[in-house]
Amino acid sequence: MYRAYWGMRFNPFSKEIKVADAYDSADHKEAGKRMEHLKNVRGIGLFTGKPGTGKTFCDRAFFESLNPNLFRTIYLPLTTIPSGDFYRAMARGLGLEAAYRKVDNFKHIQDRIRDMNRDQRITPVIIIDEAQFLNKAVLNDLKILMNFEMDSRSYAIMILSGQPELNETLSMQIHESLAQRIVVNYNFSGLSTDEVVDYVKTRLSICGAQTEIFGAGALEAASGSCAGSVRKLNNLIHKALMIGCDQKAKSIDRDIIMQATEEIDLV
Repeated sequence: MYRAYWGMRFNPFSKEIKVADAYDSADHKEAGKRMEHLKNVRGIGLFTGKPGTGKTFCDRAFFESLNPNLFRTIYLPLTTIPSGDFYRAMARGLGLEAAYRKVDNFKHIQDRIRDMNRDQRITPVIIIDEAQFLNKAVLNDLKILMNFEMDSRSYAIMILSGQPELNETLSMQIHESLAQRIVVNYNFSGLSTDEVVDYVKTRLSICGAQTEIFGAGALEAASGSCAGSVRKLNNLIHKALMIGCDQKAKSIDRDIIMQATEEIDLV
C-alpha cells in the first residue's frame, strides 16, 4: 500500500536489490578495487567494518563479477562452529566428501585447491563471513592452509570479512604470522551524510518515485540515526515511508524520521 501511495514500483530499500543497481559509495568503490587486486595476485584479503556497512554486499558483488570458468567460490557464513566442523564445511564446498578427522580434511582441501589450480586452471575463492567469530584454532590453521610449495605459490583467494574486532584479534602476537600474509585489507567507514542523501534519492529514482518525497533536513536526520549503516538506513527509510503513508503525509519530515528511528531502535 505504501508503495502505491509514494508512487514506487517496488521497494528499492530491500536487501534483495540487484548488484547491478548497487549504490556506488566510497566504501563500495574502494573495497571493489582492492578485491580486484586480490583477484589478480591471489592470497588473503581482510575486509572489516561495523554491522550493516555493506561488507557482505561487496562480497556478493565480487562473486558475481567472477568468471565461473576461471573461479569457484565457496561461501562460509557459519563461523561459530568447532574447527573440525568448519573444515568439513569447507571440504563440502570444494566438492569433496568430508572426512571425519580434521587432519584428513585439511590435506584433502589443500590437495583439491592445488589440483583445481594446476589441472583445471580454476582459482578457488573462499569467502569467510563473520570471521570475527572464528576460533583460535581455525585462525592458527589458515596461514598453513594457504601455504603451498613451501610458501612460494598462491593457488587460492581467501576473503576474511568481519566486524572491527577482527582487526584487534589479528593484531595479537599469536596471529602475527597470519596478519603478515594478508595481501589487501580495507575497513568500511559507512555512508557519510552526503552519501545518505544521494543514496536515498538514487534509490527512489530507480523505482520511479519522486526524489522530493523527503523534506528539508529529513535525510540529514536519517544520517544521524543510522550512523553510517546501510542496513539500518534501509530499515529506517522503509519504516518512515510506511508511517508517512499511514499519516497521509505529503512528504517525510524530521518528525516522521524520529518516529521511525524510535520504532526500529526497538528491534
